Amino acid sequence: MAKKSTRRRRQPPPQFSIVGELYDELENDLMKDLLELPPRSEVSLYFDTSGGSVYSALAIVALLRHRKLRATGIVLGECSSAAVLVFAACVKRFVTPHSVLLFHRVRWRTEKDMRREEAANWASHFEWLEREVDRYQAELFGRGQEEMQKWIEESRFVLGPELVKLGVAELLDV
Repeated sequence: MAKKSTRRRRQPPPQFSIVGELYDELENDLMKDLLELPPRSEVSLYFDTSGGSVYSALAIVALLRHRKLRATGIVLGECSSAAVLVFAACVKRFVTPHSVLLFHRVRWRTEKDMRREEAANWASHFEWLEREVDRYQAELFGRGQEEMQKWIEESRFVLGPELVKLGVAELLDV
């Protein structure tokens, strides 16, 4: 009688997509999904997004890091703007030859009516936010800061192979 293998097949990590604009509803759904995972879990995040709210991106990154989730990021199409911050927080990063990422400065977007004093306060905060997000993103990627800073200054679209060349992502042959 043949012995049965006692080895258990390793289950693939949970997989979630970040598709569309990264604002309230998408952030809420993703945060709920991530909160259902045990701390220190592995997770795969698939990107096809033009970006969205930098605050949504910061919240997702904070949750990933606080719960020590080991995220693998895969850019299938686009990963731009605020979503680049989430991609940078992934411990493993993959792109395709056709992946596109837009690096640019934080953009001020508000639909609120505000008084002059509030606008001045917001402008001061915005200046800090712009610097801090650029610094934090560079820290998360861990290398290539000078090149990425140029891309941000130029508001540049970057292809997947450029990130591979910089050493911050691996290429998927698709």
